[in-house]
Amino acid sequence: MNYTRRGFRLKDWRLHLAGGIVLTVVWSRPLPAEPSSVRVFTATASATGTPRVVPAQTEPLPPTGAVIGIDWGVKETATTSYAHDLPHAQHGHRSQAKLGHYDRMTARRRPKKGQAASKGYREAKKWRAKTCAKIARQHQDTARKWAKKVVRDHDAIAVEDFRPKFLAKTTMARKAADAAIGATKQALIEIGRKHARDVRLVHPAHTTMDCGSCGARTKHALPLSERTYTCTACGAFSPRDKNSARVMLVRAGLNPAGVEGARPPGALLQEAA
Repeated sequence: MNYTRRGFRLKDWRLHLAGGIVLTVVWSRPLPAEPSSVRVFTATASATGTPRVVPAQTEPLPPTGAVIGIDWGVKETATTSYAHDLPHAQHGHRSQAKLGHYDRMTARRRPKKGQAASKGYREAKKWRAKTCAKIARQHQDTARKWAKKVVRDHDAIAVEDFRPKFLAKTTMARKAADAAIGATKQALIEIGRKHARDVRLVHPAHTTMDCGSCGARTKHALPLSERTYTCTACGAFSPRDKNSARVMLVRAGLNPAGVEGARPPGALLQEAA
């Protein structure tokens, strides 16, 4: 349920909704400003949430003079142009046995058509929902910690604008879902904007075919089994994902001056001017 300013009010740290509904809220942190809307929803089988919409506050970080390119993948969730790779956390894989157990419990206790669900069936669904919520929280925690590290150490970030939805129709669907590419990308963009970093989204077409050194493009797409990129024009060779991360920098106009992603002092200021 969504409530605008006329449908709710905060009084004595309690949430008063239209219709005489009063909720005692467990505040995770103080509100930075007066909320403009409230949404009440069921998070799991036994928990509710009430996110608030408040004006975003920017907290600029000191400049570092460094840039980074990021390429998304399945074997590693994020491969960067330098030293900030995010390995596959496998939170869902570690909980797969527990989820399978709850799935079998649900299947055995599923009511026949027209019959009411039993207490055991409802409990099995609740336990499975709690496990899925825990996996989602683990993914979010891993993504935000990694994103904060990347944003803190770099002034500009070139991110592949990758849409992982199509992977749901492939044989990599389960592993791709466990990689949580979408959640990690969203966390990086949000934290980058919060700290006034330059986040640039790069179109993902042909990023595995272009050379990150000279920009030449191969005549055929590389198969997934080939993990090393070799340029036929300049002879450069590197791991496939590392090359794609450097391509992100080139396409975003952030080609670094050195191999460590460092830029000449004042380069970002000159571009801004």
